[in-house]
Amino acid sequence: MRAGTAALDNKVAKEAAKAGVAGLEFYAGIPGTIGGALRMNAGCYGTETKDVLVEAVALDRTGRRQVMPLEEFGYSYRNSKAPHDLIFVEAIFKGTADDPAAITARMADITARREESQPIREKTGGSTFKNPDQVQSGGRGAWKVIDDAGGRGFKLGGAQMSEKHCNFMINTGDATAADLEELGETMIAKVKETQGVDLEWEIKRIGERA
Repeated sequence: MRAGTAALDNKVAKEAAKAGVAGLEFYAGIPGTIGGALRMNAGCYGTETKDVLVEAVALDRTGRRQVMPLEEFGYSYRNSKAPHDLIFVEAIFKGTADDPAAITARMADITARREESQPIREKTGGSTFKNPDQVQSGGRGAWKVIDDAGGRGFKLGGAQMSEKHCNFMINTGDATAADLEELGETMIAKVKETQGVDLEWEIKRIGERA
């Protein structure tokens, strides 16, 4: 399946289901676009972009077109080694043949699980931090170390760690970029101080504070 990088992950999952292509169902649970998925190896519920990607097409700063096979991405957990100056324009994914109804049912299950556990009706950028080193954290995910540090519902200005899933920052209505970044940095410090665990941003921050 070929997809442009501006396509929403959820839309790609739906189109794959219509065509009877299984394997891309996990994209139904990821807010964002294919471009972001390529850059950060987006995934959920046990499947990542690296598991389905064949190759991607990119442009460099001179406008030169190049094709990058999966192996050149150097994927790891929520990270790739792709050069930062590349602009991805499309990707080709592989899947397996399956009944469209069965694929759609699995996507509905993923959507229901997200609805139940994540603040998807709020203004949020998705998961804020990567899951920490499992040895250092004692097997706890990012949400758990934040919760154990007293971060659930913690608020700074208009930004708040979600009560429903505390690895999500939400804009309660008037949060500035500075509010959100300060909240995230505060959580990193609190988790390190109280839990001895290092958190790393999953959200990509661009630009500098004024």
